[in-house]
Parts: sequence; structure tokens; C-alpha cells
Amino acid sequence: MVTNHSLEGNSNLSNDEYIEGFVIAMSDHDLTYPYPEEVKLSIRQEHQRDYLEAVKFINISGADVCILEHEFGIFGGQSGIYILPLLHRLEIPLIVTLHTILEKPSYNEKAVLKQICKMAQKVVVMSHKAIGFLTDIYGVEKEKIAFIEHGVPDIHFDQGQSKKAFKLENKKLLLTFGIISRNKGIETAIRALPKVIEKHPEMIYMVLGKTHPNVLRHSGEEYRNYLHLLVKNLGLRDHVVFLNEFIDQKELFRYLCASDIYITPYLNEAQITSGTLSYAVGVGSAVISTPYWHASELLANGRGRFFDFNDSDQLSGILMELLGNPQKLKMLRKKAFDYGQTLTWPKSGEKYLSLVKQVLSTKPEVASILETSIDPLLLPVFSLDHIKRLTDDTGIIQHAKFGIPNLKEGYCLDDNARALLMVLMAYRQTKDKLALNLAPIYLSYIHYMQNKDGTFRNFLSFNRNFLDEVGSEDSFGRTIWALGYLLGNAPNDAYYQTGKLVFFDAAPNFENLQSIRSIANTMLGICYYLKTSPTDEDMTERLRNLTGKLIKHYEDNSSPDWKWFEPLLAYDNGMLPLSLLHAAEILNDDTVTKVALESMGFLTKITLKDGYLSIIGNENWYKKEGERSMFAQQPVDALAMILMYHQAYHLTDDKEYLAKLFSCFMWFLGENDLRMSLFDFETKGCCDGFESYGVNRNQGAESSLAYLISHLIVLQAFEEMEKTDLLP
Repeated sequence: MVTNHSLEGNSNLSNDEYIEGFVIAMSDHDLTYPYPEEVKLSIRQEHQRDYLEAVKFINISGADVCILEHEFGIFGGQSGIYILPLLHRLEIPLIVTLHTILEKPSYNEKAVLKQICKMAQKVVVMSHKAIGFLTDIYGVEKEKIAFIEHGVPDIHFDQGQSKKAFKLENKKLLLTFGIISRNKGIETAIRALPKVIEKHPEMIYMVLGKTHPNVLRHSGEEYRNYLHLLVKNLGLRDHVVFLNEFIDQKELFRYLCASDIYITPYLNEAQITSGTLSYAVGVGSAVISTPYWHASELLANGRGRFFDFNDSDQLSGILMELLGNPQKLKMLRKKAFDYGQTLTWPKSGEKYLSLVKQVLSTKPEVASILETSIDPLLLPVFSLDHIKRLTDDTGIIQHAKFGIPNLKEGYCLDDNARALLMVLMAYRQTKDKLALNLAPIYLSYIHYMQNKDGTFRNFLSFNRNFLDEVGSEDSFGRTIWALGYLLGNAPNDAYYQTGKLVFFDAAPNFENLQSIRSIANTMLGICYYLKTSPTDEDMTERLRNLTGKLIKHYEDNSSPDWKWFEPLLAYDNGMLPLSLLHAAEILNDDTVTKVALESMGFLTKITLKDGYLSIIGNENWYKKEGERSMFAQQPVDALAMILMYHQAYHLTDDKEYLAKLFSCFMWFLGENDLRMSLFDFETKGCCDGFESYGVNRNQGAESSLAYLISHLIVLQAFEEMEKTDLLP
């Protein structure tokens, strides 16, 4: 099928005899379909905003519960990741029915499915093996899982009349139906036929169904043509029929009832659910199947017969045995029919209704952001493993392919400055000797990249060739931030003296800065320096001048509904209020404090309005009176927010900012628009962000350093709360 009814809303579930419901359908490749009236809305598979419009509709529809029918390939984005923002915004309980559960999922497949199960109140599976997969591979609590077998319509036809309708009265009909693709193993069944036809020339094998749409797009009818050629070469044209069409449900069941034997010759065991097999058992077909997972359960206890994968000879033997023994065939059909009566839709519906009532009776409360407190037990163990992997004796490599350093991209000043800042923080808090040993590598890189006029180059190739003459103002500002922190927190005099030399050689360039983010970062460096050198009046005046520039940008661009420094929200947004919060502490200026708190409040309203951090994406940013971008979200923006709230707490003693700080940190661990963790628990690195297709799993220096600095800030905040008795 090319459309899938994937979201269902149910309302009025209390004691009403009639249950109302509606469907939200998925449409792929921008196609439209003549949906029945129960479909109230459709989502275009690859259009992210459709998912957000759909959840708005669900939340105001009056529905009591949402049932998600999950199958890989239905939803857009990498591994169907586009469904996550919708589920995250649901305001009603969620039940998820899983049609496929992979034993060996990719990283993204596993991550997406884990997040879906995490958000669901109940997860429905259709086989017992699926329960084991969910608990062992995906970490789903067993208590959350409900077992409801695949239902079947309660439709039955007389076999004789059905055969007569298809003019098959004197034929033995073998049937396979469903979406056609290579993994269905139909060639195995075809190769089994010559021996059978020798004894039963009245036999017909019918293959009913169209080629899978994805197969058609990529390979056309290559597989179907191969099957036709195989039939021709084996001389089976009079005994094999291909019906290349979709038929309605009633007609399908007429074919099933007309068949003598139903065959599912799948090529491997990895199929956890088969709707076609359930339908065949539901009407009482005599089923012969390979022992894939669902078949092994559904056809147990004599409800069907098995043959080995790819074993045409074994299938031939079973077919001849059953076709030659009508009584044995009849008993096989009866066992399937008796069990099939337990699978009818009315009985499945009763089980779902019972599950829905159970979920509604225990509807969970949603915690607000202000109820969040810092919980160190939620933090992974702090580790420098990935940073050590990225670092050589020149500096830190700026990019990585997944968790492996990408030497082709060389080094940059920004990341070595961030790395210096991080290891200094780590040594100050944990006394980690590795952090202390790494610090001179990053500091020497910064020194090497400084020009005679105090500016810095940014990029260096892996073979240590300069790639630019003067780096960006942003890289300059980040370097001054790190050097200022060093001057305020030097682990020994050698580091202090080197840092001081580079810092003051760069100082004449402070007044020339134009980029407001470079100004903000430079202000941070100056503030850290002044905290230990408060009598340096010249540097205090430089801070005052840079602060004035930032305030001027705010006054020129802010309005009653846009309290910001530019006519757009772009990247590293939290750094702008952060720098003013630090400057306010040094300068003791009420105007600076007012602008810092106003701009922070505006940024909070935009990015934390739903109780979790939703970063402005850098695809198109967020222009005043425009639409904000959801992708690509990057870790440095989360870091800026965490630093901002930490300094706001220091300035105001308002513990609400610590709650916000921790909420922003949880962005790294899955509390975000996609409900996906960016931290890689195996490599101890951090993924580079969220793109439109899902998580960018490269783990470069910028993202991993942003995570580690954020982690250290959370640990520091937790210690501060302990000391001030703020912990519950």
C-alpha cells in the first residue's frame, strides 16, 4: 500500500456504547488519495511542518487517546524521525502498535524506536518474540508492553462458491498474496511446482499483489520480470497466475476462501509480524510457511506446516503430501480456522478498548519546567575519552566522521580555544591529570596561530600549513574568552604567563571588533580576567566600551515584542545576554542588568516555551515577523543557554534559573524537539546536531566540547546548590 492509516484519535471513551474515532493518514511523495470520511487530516511524509499541524489538530480535537501505528518506512526523515516532534507535543496519552521490531537495528532506528516507546504509555506487539526484543534490545519496561495478536476481518465465504466465482471448480488453488518484493521468496515456491504438477496437474499457483512502491521507484518490475522468466523456463505458464493489482478486502477474502493451500515462502526469519499470514489463518487456510518469527508462533501446535528457507524440494514434498491426503488437509484447515476465530477484529477491538481504558485510568501528570531540579544521577559519567581521541601534539582536530577524527579537515582556532576552556574547567573541578596534560597543547596552538599584530589565524591543515591570514572575529572572541578564563583560573604560573602574553598582545584589537558575538565573547574573557585583577582600570574601560556597543545594538533593534540585539535570532544567541550578565557583575550598572535580563527573558520565551529547549535552527534562523527554523540545531547553542542561566543564578540568586539550566542540559540527552540523545554513550562524544533528516552522527570537536563544558557547568551548579541547601 502507498498510504498508511498511522495515527488514530479516540474520544468519548468513558461509558459510551459507541466509540468515536478519526484517522490521520500518511501520504508519501506528495501524492494525494481519495480517503474515506474518517480521515480528517493527512501528513505529507517528508514535510516536517505537516506533523506539527497534525499534533495541533489532535490536541484540540477532543480525543482522549492517540494510537500510533508504527512501521519503518511510513514516517519521514532518517528512520522515521519526523514523527518524534509530533509525539513530543501530544497532550493526550499515547499507545503505540509496533508492526516491525528489528533484531539488529541501525543506530538511528534503535534511537528513534526507543524514544517512541519512552513517550508511549503502552506499547502493543503482536508476537511473544517481539516482547523479548523490546526488553533486551530497546530497554522497554516489560510492564509497558501489551500483547495483542494481529487482528483479521470477520469475513468468510464458502470455498465451493468462491471457486465457482473464479471458475476454479476443478482446480487445486495455491495462493500467496501481499506486497511483492525479493524478500518474499516467491521463486522458492515456483521452483517447487514441477514435481507437484506431475501428480496434480489440476494445480494452480496464484501470486496476488502489486510490487512494493519503493521497489518500483528504485528497481522497477525487475523482480516480477524475473519471476515471469522463471515460470517460462520451467514450463509453468499454464499453472502460475500473477494478479498485479490491489483488490478490496472483500474480494481478497474470497480468494483466500477459494484457496486450498496458502504459502508464505519468505527468505529469512526476520519478520516479527505478517498481516497476510494472520489473514490466511483467520479464514482457516491450510498454511505452509518458512519458519520466520511470526509464523513460528502463529502456526505452532499443528496450525500449519513448515519448510526450510529456500528449500523448494521440501516444499514440494509437503504440497504433494497434503494434496494427496484430503483428510489431513481438512484437519489442518480446521485447526487454523478455530484459532483464527480468536483473532477477529471485534475480539481485537475489545482488547484495544480495554487497554485504552486502562491507560486513561492512569493518565500521567506532565511536569512543568519549573518543577525540574538538577539530578546528577541523570548525567553520564564525565569522560575526556573522545577529546583525547581527537587531540594530537598539534591541537584538537576540528571534525570527526562519526566518532573517528577526520584528519583531512585539520585544526581550527575556535575549537582549540574551547578545548582550553574545557580542560581548565575540568582540572579546576575534578583535578583530572589528563585535563592538565592537554591544556598546554591547546594553549600552544593558540600561541602559534597569533599574528604579530595580535590577531589570530584560524585554520591549520593536518600537515601544519596555515590556511588563512586572519581568522574570523568570532574565532578571535572565543580565544579571548578562553584566555581570560585561563588568567582567572591558571593551574600554574607557566600557563598564566603564556596566557597573559597572548591575551595582552591581542588586546589592542578589542576596540575594532564589529561582530556582536565576537564582542560578547571578548567581554567574557575580560570579565574573567578582571575578577582576579579588578584594579586594571584600562581593561575595565575596554569592557565598558564593548558593553556600550552591545547595549547600542539592543536599543537600535528592540521593540515591545522583540527584545533583542538584531532583527533575527541566529546562532550562539545565549552568549549575548550572558556577556551582559557578566559585565553587570563587574560594572554594577543597572542599565546593563536590565538589558541582560530583558533579552534573556525574550530568548527564554522563544526557546523554552514548551518546557524543554528548542534551539533556533541555522537553516534560516528566526527573522523578526518570520518563521523560525527547527533545523539544524547545534550543541553550541545549548551550551550558551546553560552558561547564561548559570550566570543569571549567580547574579540574582533565583533558583528558577538552575531549573532552566538543567532543562537546557537535558537537550543533549533527549529532551528536545526530536526526543533523541546527542550524547554517544559508546564513544563519549556528542553528535554534531539535528539536521532535517535526523541526528548528524558526526562527533566533531565543537559539539563534544559544548557538551563537556555544559556537563561541567551542571556539576558546578549541583555543588553550589548543595552548599546553599537548595537541594530538596
